[in-house]
Amino acid sequence: MDHPTLFVALLLGLVEGLTEFLPISSTGHLIVAGSLLGYTGEQAKVFEIVIQAGAILAVCWEFRVRLLTVARGLGRDARANRFVLNLFVAFLPAAVLGLAFSKAIKSVLFAPVPVACAFVIGAFVILWAERRQRLRPETVRIDDVDAMRWTDAL
Repeated sequence: MDHPTLFVALLLGLVEGLTEFLPISSTGHLIVAGSLLGYTGEQAKVFEIVIQAGAILAVCWEFRVRLLTVARGLGRDARANRFVLNLFVAFLPAAVLGLAFSKAIKSVLFAPVPVACAFVIGAFVILWAERRQRLRPETVRIDDVDAMRWTDAL
């Protein structure tokens, strides 16, 4: 299928919209949903990028006040500087690994079966982490992004 039907576009848009603000992979869900709907290939990838760009713009709009505050305070405000440093520290490992293994990642991991397996493994990791936190109440809980240290971001 080269171009999505209105029904496929609507379903993929709903998948993106519902998963973007949840702590789950919206990209992974688009890969699985597109495969189940028979909408795959280069045009499907472009469509996914376009609807994800809309979701990214929505996130930027939602956090516009925070983003503008950080941009204005950069270099002068310790909170803004720490926020940008934490973003960089959190982004750097993913960028390095992504650049180093981009061909393998694209050829192996952007397929429905590995994505579905990652969902199951990730679910167990999240359950383990939540259970571990309840069993160890002395664990420091971070409730605000400004309380994060660079090691937390890493």
